[in-house]
Amino acid sequence: MEILEVPVQPPPRIGNGATSSASEIDNSPCQCGDDSQSASTVESKMQLPEDILYHIHTLMPMQDAARAACASRCFLRSWRFYPRLNLNVNTLRIDKRAPSNDKLTIDFISRVDPIMLNHAGTGVKMFKLTTHPCFSLHPSYVDRWLQIAFAPGIKEFELEMTRVSKMDYDFPCSLLSRVASSIQSFLLGGCSFHPGIQIGQMSTLTSLRLRSVKITEEELCGFLSKSCALQRLLLSDCHNIVVLKIPHLLELNYLEVLHFRKLEVIDSSAPKLSTFIYAGPPIQISLGEALLQVKKMQMFCDGSPDALHYGSKKLPSIAPNIQKLYLSTRNETVNTPKVLGKFLQLKCLEILLLTPDLSPGYDFCSLVSFIDASPALETFILRVSYYLYVKAIYHLSGTTYVQDFIVFS
Repeated sequence: MEILEVPVQPPPRIGNGATSSASEIDNSPCQCGDDSQSASTVESKMQLPEDILYHIHTLMPMQDAARAACASRCFLRSWRFYPRLNLNVNTLRIDKRAPSNDKLTIDFISRVDPIMLNHAGTGVKMFKLTTHPCFSLHPSYVDRWLQIAFAPGIKEFELEMTRVSKMDYDFPCSLLSRVASSIQSFLLGGCSFHPGIQIGQMSTLTSLRLRSVKITEEELCGFLSKSCALQRLLLSDCHNIVVLKIPHLLELNYLEVLHFRKLEVIDSSAPKLSTFIYAGPPIQISLGEALLQVKKMQMFCDGSPDALHYGSKKLPSIAPNIQKLYLSTRNETVNTPKVLGKFLQLKCLEILLLTPDLSPGYDFCSLVSFIDASPALETFILRVSYYLYVKAIYHLSGTTYVQDFIVFS
């Protein structure tokens, strides 16, 4: 499969200077020209001032806003300033049954390019781009689109690159300097992220999500230390990290760490952390000053046995004041021992045991030790579930894929 490069064609212009890229989303037979009869009909019925119509247009979902732009010259003019772009094969109405992935990718480029050129310099507030399943998309296109999207004033940004690609996309970190005083939510998926000293203080960033991102421990810790307003941190599948260090972030209250292959230690210094979610094998966890602040914890140890044994021994010292606890595990081989310590404030305890048929010797009555250690417990839920692996084979754009699904009973 070759990496595609398609010549950029400027979007067609209409008489008032706006582009007709709205039709790329609407994918309808309407013509966004000055002689459009439908536009004239709608326009004649509009009596509201143009600035009010502009405001109404910004409140519409993107696909509805694109349709309105094809029906009204006023909305067509305001389409150029539409502030929330969510671009993926579904919102762009791209046929995923294309004969080849190259054809699908060309279609994706031909629709995104005019939309981005149309919005150049207009101050997009929210930008979301998902490239899946365009496996042959050349990184230069993404670079060009991000150059337009990263303008002062943007508040929410999401980039999800396809996980299966011939080329690794390296996010251009220098773009963050442009929006350091406005960006509030930042999500990266399926790419490399190497923030260095060139990035200044991210003073307005409150939410950071990294999924399947290649980043080192030092780079992540350095970026977090510059995000003093961060409230939510969600990390998943960042497989290069062995020791996850969370600096002294005064506003951080939510931490989610999922499916790190090499992770051995989580060391957090965030003093106001109240919710902690972890998925993976039992590891060393230190919550620092938040030791007494964490009220809600979820631990998914489905890939490792004896997580309840770990929880009974370690959790009272990790988060003694926890109020709501969820534990998920499979194939427990060791009965749950007496809990070392007390959960004095625990009010809700939920435990999910998967495939207990593989652990015929496990004594469910040993779970009483959790109840004995929780004098304030109000709700106890025990779920026992079996699951089967189901292998699915499907075809997409001329390529065959095999995927495993888990079916619960």
